[in-house]
This record gives sequence, C-alpha cells and structure tokens, in this order.
Amino acid sequence: MLENFSFRTIVEYLPLVGQGLVTTVWLSALSFFGALAVGILLCAMNLQRGWLFRVPAKAYIDAVRATPLLAQLYFLYFGLPRLGFVLPELVVGILALSLNSGAYVAEIIRAGILSIPRGQVEASVASGMTYVQRMRLVVLPQAFKVTIPPLLGQAIVLVKDSARLSLISVAELTRAGQLLASDRLMPAELYLTIAAFYLLLYYGLKGLAVLSGRWLGSAGART
Repeated sequence: MLENFSFRTIVEYLPLVGQGLVTTVWLSALSFFGALAVGILLCAMNLQRGWLFRVPAKAYIDAVRATPLLAQLYFLYFGLPRLGFVLPELVVGILALSLNSGAYVAEIIRAGILSIPRGQVEASVASGMTYVQRMRLVVLPQAFKVTIPPLLGQAIVLVKDSARLSLISVAELTRAGQLLASDRLMPAELYLTIAAFYLLLYYGLKGLAVLSGRWLGSAGART
C-alpha cells in the first residue's frame, strides 16, 4: 500500500514546509493580537447603555458571524482595490483574520465580564469606585481568568482559518504544500506533512488551554 509513498520527498522538502509553518505561526499570532484589540473595542462598545455605540457594535458582530470568512477575505482582497485601497496580500490576510476573529473574541470577553456577580459590582459602586477602577480592580481580573480557555480555543480556530489565505497567494503552510505538491506531483506525501504540522499546532494550543484551565482551577481553589 505504501510502496509508492516517498518518505524521501518529505525529508527533501521539509525545510520549505517548515518556512510555511513559521509564516503560519507568526501570521496567526499577529492576527490573534489584532483580534484581541478589535474584540476589546467591540465589547466595550457593546456594553454601553446608549444605543450610539451598542447598536453598531452588535450589528458588526452579527454581520461577521453570519457571513463566511472566505467572503470577507475576498471582499478585502478584490473589493478594496475597487474602492482605491490596495494592500499587500499579507496585510489583507492579517486584516481579514483579525476582523473576523475579533467578533468572536468580543462575545467571549463580554460573556466573561457578564459572568461576574452583580453584587460585586454594586459593592464596588457603593465603596465609591469609579468606572475605570471597578473594571481594573474588580471586573477585569476575574473576567480574565474566565476567558483564557475560550480565547485559546478561538486561537485554534484562527490557526485553521489561516489556511484560507492560501487562496490569495499568502505563503503560509497550506500554500507551501500546494506549490510543492504541484512541483513534484506528490500530493499525498506533502499534504500529509502539512496535516501533521497543523496537528502539532493544534495540540500545542490545546495543551496551553488545558494547562490554563488547571492553573485557573487551582488559583480559584486557593482564593
């Protein structure tokens, strides 16, 4: 069954596939930090009592979650130049992942903040704390612990979504596999290698999520 499977080809192209892996890692990291920035902003807007900020934030979150990432990516890649904005493929890819994942991050952070018992917030108000002090000293430290595991889960989704950037010729892991498979006409060997690297990233992030859950559980038990 494996008589035509060339492990030598995998070893030969391993350095080039490794370059794609490195690109996927730092591209996903930048996109995740961008998603955090977008998510925090959207969450802050969504928690406002006035409709001026809350309605646009909710509309954005619903629009992003209701449309495919591929459609959003193509709009940024093909649509922005029609509007006079020409960006490099890599910038478009990071922007698409950040804007898409930011909508999900916003909901994760909002759920974490709303999970804080109302009595603690009311007690901080009664003690004379300002809004900034309440968020910094009471709400955000507790919400941070709650949101770490789901945020790491969203990071896993983002890494898998980064494969779609191969469709706009970003030289990440999947794109490297496409180019090498077409060069040697050995898709089984190279795509299996690509899948192995994605599994490596998946289990690395999953391990962080498990460790963070244990650490948060032990921290909660001590407090």
